[in-house]
Amino acid sequence: MTREEKATVIEDLTAKLGDNSTIYLADISGLDAATTSDLRRACFKANIKLSVVKNTLLAKAMQASDKEFGELPEVLKGNTSLMFSEAGNAPAKLIKTFRKKSDRPLLKGAFIEEAIYVGDDKLDTLVSIKSREEMIGEIIGLLQSPAKNVISGLKSGGGKLAGILKTLSEK
Repeated sequence: MTREEKATVIEDLTAKLGDNSTIYLADISGLDAATTSDLRRACFKANIKLSVVKNTLLAKAMQASDKEFGELPEVLKGNTSLMFSEAGNAPAKLIKTFRKKSDRPLLKGAFIEEAIYVGDDKLDTLVSIKSREEMIGEIIGLLQSPAKNVISGLKSGGGKLAGILKTLSEK
């Protein structure tokens, strides 16, 4: 690979790192071709972009990026795959379900909305992170519950009042 090609790859990686707020680093070494193909298909279905990168180029792109990646450049040893996603927990869920069939991919680290997670032991924590849509749904549900209580109280009170008026008019 020539210097110009490396510079182009670093620029592309820096742009991808800057554009995405959910970045996972995984190790998919040791997977055979069929299993790797299955992983790529699963990533495509889950709207996750998967790419294999060279550690040195990724480290340079992390340095060139505006974001602070903390300890993530230190985990760039061995094979590294990048996973980009809109949802913060989608790659973690994919890795967890995929590991039911195979012992790989291993989570090296993740960068999610300025938070840094290092190590495969953080996988369960990342699976439990709620996506933006889930959080909005919970907030809307919480905001609607008091209004629903007031409306149901008014409806039931209106029925009682109508019943009392009807009883009084009959007398």
